[in-house]
Formats: sequence, C-alpha cells, structure tokens
Amino acid sequence: MTEGPLAGLRVIELSSFVAAPLGGMTLAQLGADVIRVDPVGGGPDIDRWPLAPSGRSLYWAGLNKGKRSVTVDLRSPEGRELVAGLVAEAGAVLTNAPPREGLTYEALRQARPDLIHVQLQGRRDGGNAVDYTVNAALGFPSITGPSDQATPVNHVLPAWDIACGLYLAIGLLAAERHRMRTGEGQRIRVALQDVALATAGNLGLLAEAQLGEARPRIGNSVLGDFGRDFATADGRVMVVTLTARHWRDLVDATDLGEVTAALERALDADFSRAGDRYTYREALGGVLAPWFASRTCEQVEDGLTGTSVLWSRYRGLAEVTRELPTEPLMALLDQPGIGPHLAPGSPLRLGEASLPPSPAPTLGGHTDEVLRDVLSLPPERIEELRARKLIGDP
Repeated sequence: MTEGPLAGLRVIELSSFVAAPLGGMTLAQLGADVIRVDPVGGGPDIDRWPLAPSGRSLYWAGLNKGKRSVTVDLRSPEGRELVAGLVAEAGAVLTNAPPREGLTYEALRQARPDLIHVQLQGRRDGGNAVDYTVNAALGFPSITGPSDQATPVNHVLPAWDIACGLYLAIGLLAAERHRMRTGEGQRIRVALQDVALATAGNLGLLAEAQLGEARPRIGNSVLGDFGRDFATADGRVMVVTLTARHWRDLVDATDLGEVTAALERALDADFSRAGDRYTYREALGGVLAPWFASRTCEQVEDGLTGTSVLWSRYRGLAEVTRELPTEPLMALLDQPGIGPHLAPGSPLRLGEASLPPSPAPTLGGHTDEVLRDVLSLPPERIEELRARKLIGDP
C-alpha cells in the first residue's frame, strides 16, 4: 500500500502521556495526518522514562510515531488562536489537555460547526485520575499476585491507558462516519475510569462479586480451568488448557493418562470438565510438575509441539529484544535523536499489507510546515511569530 486507509483525515492532537497519544498514533499509523500540538519546550511527557542513551525519551518517541509536531505558546491568546485555526481547518481534535480559553469544545465549534471533538477525562465528573489510581479504585490489585499476598499488587502494564487510547481512536472514527452520513459533528468524551469499569463489568468481575464472593488471588493460575506455571530444568513455562482437547493432549504428551485417571476416580472428578480441572488444580499441578522439572524448556517444546496445548516459556525483555529481527511486525527505524532501532508498525494487517513504522517527529519539527500548508501563513508571518516566542523552533 502506498498510503493508509485513513489518508485525507486530519486530526489535531493536544495530549500527553499514554492514552491520548496512543489514540492519535493509532490513527496516524493508518494514514491520518495527526498533528500533535505541544507547548514551546514540550509537554509534561517530553522527558518521560525510559530514556535512550542520548537522553531522549523512548516513551515519547514510541507513542508519537508517524505524527507531525507543532509547538505553540498555549498560554498566550494569539498562540491559542493559531491552534484554534488548525482545528477549524482539520475539523477533528483529540485531547486530554485541560480546557483553555479559546480551545474549549464550545469555542472551537463556533468556527467549525461540524467539529469532531474527542476528549479524554480521568473520571466522568471531570475529576483527575490516571491508570494507577483507576486500577486501585476498581479492585484489580486486590486480586493480582500470589495467593498469600496481603497487600495490593499493581500491574506493570497500563492496561486502562491502552484500552482508553484505542477507544479514543474508535470513537473519533465513529464520529467521522456519522459526519460523512449526516454532515453533523460530534462531541465524544471518554473517561479512563469508565473504560476500566466497563471492562470489569464485561469480564464478569463485578457480577461475580455482586452475586457471590469477590474473586480471590490465585497467583499464576487461570480462573475456571487448568493453567499455571511450571519450573523446568533451566527456566519456567506457562501452560494453559481451555478445552477438553487441550487437556487430553497435555495428558498424552506427558504420558500421565493412567495417573490422572486414577486421580479422577479417587476424587470422583471428570477432568474433561473445565470446572473440575480448576477445582483440583493443585493436585493436577503436583502430578504434572515432575514431568516439567525433569526437562529443559527445549525438551518441553519438543514434547508439546504438534499438540493443541497452549504454552510458552517465560522470557525477559532483554531476551525478547534479541529475537526482534525475526518478528515481521518490527522494522528498522532511524529515530532522530535516538538512532536506528527496531520498532513496531501497526498490528493491523490490511489484506497482505503491513504498514511499517514511521519515525516520531522531533519536537516542533513541523511547526513552519504546518503553519504554511494548513493555515497558509507566509514565511514573514511565521518568522514574526517566532521572534515573539509564540511558536517554537522548527
């Protein structure tokens, strides 16, 4: 493909941190012209860890691939007027920035009645929240971690930021489709806490606590079936069975059919049923553990290859990076200020095409280009704005 399916869509992004930048990058990777607007000098996430050896933020570069960058003095009325002009030309804005005079939905809509305005909030009432506080508030750390853990355990993955970023992108595209059909704009607000609450409800966690007992911690076990980690002679693996076939294949591969059949008779259980596999998971784990402990990870792979059993060896991030050259999602990206490294394109495969990654912009690197091409400002006007420090250096 020479261009993505969203070519022709332009979005102004006023954002920071994870969810909103991820929403914008998702659109940019599919061909939209996403113009990220930051204060002169950068927003609060410009130096967010992790950092490259050069000191540049890998986090910022990773979440802004394929965008254009403009820096403007957002504290000045004239700077905000420039941004409002960009929004009026683009017709779509994605933001998690606090409301500023001249950049509210109501103000922007006056110049562009069919405006699509997508705003990320912490809470539905407008209160502040981040992934870490939302996660704590909804109970997930109380069911994460080992079964004997007494204190909350946070998840290292900002799951709600990620889910929210994708909801932002989907919401904007839904509004754009609505505008194509009706000519009407749309105001969309997505609250981080609502996304987490909806997910907890969709997965049955809330109903489970309402109708029975709250879910206990079960460590690395899988709720409702047999799944757990096992130590091997040289590492550790995660093994999961979700169907009767998975279970039969695991029993056959480990040559433990007679032993598990005897256990079924002793417990009056039927291990073709997921509930019984879960209820007696400790006994089954004890039966299977010696088979894994006596083998290396490579031997486990040999034993389970060709079966339907779901399994994987535990790996560290350093080990994962050594295998990146074989991953078709990854491509060599020469990121300004960071240098060449393997980076992902969009996980969406469009037919047979995979859209490769594009570098993140340097901060403010497209300021002159965007003001010239989108707002039709002449060079002397751009230089005047720069001399008055209303825009950043290109």
